[in-house]
Amino acid sequence: MGTKRKQHSAEFKFKVALAAAKEEKTLSQLGSEYELHPTQISEWKRQLLSEGVRAFGKGASKPASEQSKVAIELYEQIGRLKMELEWLKKKVTRNG
Repeated sequence: MGTKRKQHSAEFKFKVALAAAKEEKTLSQLGSEYELHPTQISEWKRQLLSEGVRAFGKGASKPASEQSKVAIELYEQIGRLKMELEWLKKKVTRNG
């Protein structure tokens, strides 16, 4: 049976990608040092360079607050709908 795949933390990925972005060592050297394939390191480096601005920008926390606002609105709507449903059930049982 095959070996179990390793799962790396975000901090580890960031550290490796940052080391690759510094370009002080080759991908092969970094691969030997961190026991990773050089292709994986270059993929993490690409992700860091392409998404790094969004990850560290001032607007990074904005989507979370927008999501929480939407969630609050949806929960309020669910509460109203539940109340309406209970009211309608009572009306139907009284008149039916």
